[in-house]
Amino acid sequence: MNQYRKIPAGVFAAGLALASSLGFASEGPTDLQGPVVLPPEVLNMPVEQAILTSPPHVPPPINRKYPARVVVNLEVLEVVGRLADGVEYTFWTYGGSVPGSFIRIREGDVVEFHLNNHPSSKLPHNIDLHAVTGPGGGASSTFTAPGHSSRFTFQALNPGLYVYHCATAPVPMHIGNGMYGLILVEPKEGLPKVDKEFYVMQGEFYTTGKYGEEGLQAFDMAKAIDERPPYIVFNGSVGSLVGDLAMTAKVGENVRIYFGVGGPNVTSSFHVIGEIFDKVYPEGGLHLVNPSVQTTLVPSGGATVVDFKVDVPGTYVLVDHSLSRAFNKGALGMLKVAGPENRVIYSGKEIDAVYIGSQADAGSASAKREAELKSKIAAEIKANPAIAGLRKEVQIEKGKQVYMSLCFACHQADGKGLPPAFPPLAGSDYMLADRDRALRIILKGITGPMVVNGQKYDSAMPPQEAVLTDQQVADVLTYVFNTWGNKGDAFTADQAKAVRNQSQ
Repeated sequence: MNQYRKIPAGVFAAGLALASSLGFASEGPTDLQGPVVLPPEVLNMPVEQAILTSPPHVPPPINRKYPARVVVNLEVLEVVGRLADGVEYTFWTYGGSVPGSFIRIREGDVVEFHLNNHPSSKLPHNIDLHAVTGPGGGASSTFTAPGHSSRFTFQALNPGLYVYHCATAPVPMHIGNGMYGLILVEPKEGLPKVDKEFYVMQGEFYTTGKYGEEGLQAFDMAKAIDERPPYIVFNGSVGSLVGDLAMTAKVGENVRIYFGVGGPNVTSSFHVIGEIFDKVYPEGGLHLVNPSVQTTLVPSGGATVVDFKVDVPGTYVLVDHSLSRAFNKGALGMLKVAGPENRVIYSGKEIDAVYIGSQADAGSASAKREAELKSKIAAEIKANPAIAGLRKEVQIEKGKQVYMSLCFACHQADGKGLPPAFPPLAGSDYMLADRDRALRIILKGITGPMVVNGQKYDSAMPPQEAVLTDQQVADVLTYVFNTWGNKGDAFTADQAKAVRNQSQ
């Protein structure tokens, strides 16, 4: 998240009243038990201050081979920031970012955890760390009013990558406003070394406005209950990991991504386009390794670790492979890799050739029918010179093969086009009204708006002068003018040639 600003301080009593009205009582503070009495073996552990980082950065690996007492200070801030271009949102954050600060500890560490709620906050908050063994994952011990600080102690018993989030009621609202992050508990033996590590989390935002609607947006509880998020994003905003904000690596480097889903509701199908994960640590556990994985499923409130080596340069796109989320809601990021090419592994585009669509079933059937008609023509020539009708049928079948090679992708096999991008040819008043214009459009191309059968179209038809012979132009137009209910005379190669020789 970038360019947050603090919300002006409100009246504390009003915040508590709102908290009460929303049902916070069940997540309220427990009776204070005072500082924990630690046994001598824990008291003798070295004390370290945890290094916390904002996404996509990760604290350095832990190199020590012994447990320590680790002090974590995490601050809650309610801030206004960018959700998308022109769109702002009031984020509730851990450490001022969405997702919250990355926390890195070691198996066996004893953690003294401080949750500090900034005085400018409007509401109380707490934290549930999935790495914690104990009631609520720490939530019942960290209910913290604005301007207050809470502390509890836990021991990291299980290695893994874990989600943390706010568990103050209404929980989906707090998570849906950005209150989630990851905590890594490294195994005692450590993790295999890599060259680059990154921190990425997916989450949803339930705004009152539609996707892209400008202005300061508010949380929409009805959409959250119905699980209809206008935004599903990586690292708190649309475009948080693209362009100048993209992650970077070099050819030959091993990359590790710590990926989690804050939710509050939607599962992710995490995929990096153009890469295969060499290792996947499913569901955030660090002992089971799944090799050579294309896409890995990460549930809401879950996490995974993926490792892969980048072998060739280019831009690799991170997506939720439920692709409408990536391309229409924001769940998209980039990893830009620099370095020398390896054209054996990936050659890039080698040729640019016309796809011969006549190999499709419709084109093959047309070729068979053409052969049958030629045989029939040969027989008719001997008995009857009046074979014009049969010649037209041959043109129709030859034209069909040209159509299936070049035209059907836009205008479709049924000639109905793709409104409002590509106009129909079936029953087209625009086309049927002017045969010379039809020839000119195929040969010279056309751009700009046109009205076909009462509907406006504004697209481009590229010129085919360099692609089609005069006879092919005549054949394909004869097919189009005599298919899907259209009726017309055959076109000739001479007519196509005359138009070809005209200036634009």
